[in-house]
Amino acid sequence: MTDNHLNHLNHLGDFLRARRAAVRPHDVGMASHGPRRVAGLRREEVAVLAGVNADYYTRLEQGRERRPSGQVVAALGRALLLDAETVAHLHRLAGTAPARPDTATRSRASAALRTLLDSHRHVPAFIVDPVLDILAANALARALYSPFAPADNLARMVFLDPAGRRFHAPWDLTAKAVVGHLREAHGLRADQARLGELIDVLTRRSSDFAQLWNTHTVHGKTRAAKHFHHPDVGPLHLTYHAFDVREAPGRQLIVYHAEPDSPSADALMLLGSVHATPGHAPGPH
Repeated sequence: MTDNHLNHLNHLGDFLRARRAAVRPHDVGMASHGPRRVAGLRREEVAVLAGVNADYYTRLEQGRERRPSGQVVAALGRALLLDAETVAHLHRLAGTAPARPDTATRSRASAALRTLLDSHRHVPAFIVDPVLDILAANALARALYSPFAPADNLARMVFLDPAGRRFHAPWDLTAKAVVGHLREAHGLRADQARLGELIDVLTRRSSDFAQLWNTHTVHGKTRAAKHFHHPDVGPLHLTYHAFDVREAPGRQLIVYHAEPDSPSADALMLLGSVHATPGHAPGPH
């Protein structure tokens, strides 16, 4: 059974199975003897590495045990070679992480945030929520995402909009990052109704998304390089930074910038000029 739908109850077990399948015995210094039914670790091997009873670990995967201690969760994270971000996600699934404020209390960016966005005139800047809905964007961000109709949700734009594969270079890396972010949102229990609706649509309409979703890879937005190909100005090599919005937990301010005096910096300037020209069709807000 997969958890393509958020009403599936054994999220912790699904996650453990997926991550166990991704670790090979030689990754953890274990010898592999004879034929193996699974490519990754066996349940018994994970239990040994985590220092827990094999039957107890089996119950965790099967959903018959749902309340592991924080120490057990940390040990499982070490056994499965999880990074800090993914361990935090595991704690949230297991209910051993501190409660976070509700992120679904407001659906729009405040007037103060919109003013802040508009003050960033020379870089694309926009606000996203945990489900990757674009809540507000400045003029240059709207110009950047003008190939999409509409530019409303980063995940939908990547997987379902025909412009996605042409715009993102390479597309597969962007696709993995987007799915990893939605997995993190899933663990945060952020706006479950909206997230469930989005996951259902993406799973039904994109086999690529369905395959990546079931890997249970977690990836949050922090800082990374982004490569785009815009039909108006050509290649853009940018770096983005993500900043938490303190007044609205779960929201992030995303700011792209180019290396000073680089071709991409010139292309961004040109992009702003092109979309400020009267008669040019503006990107969706």
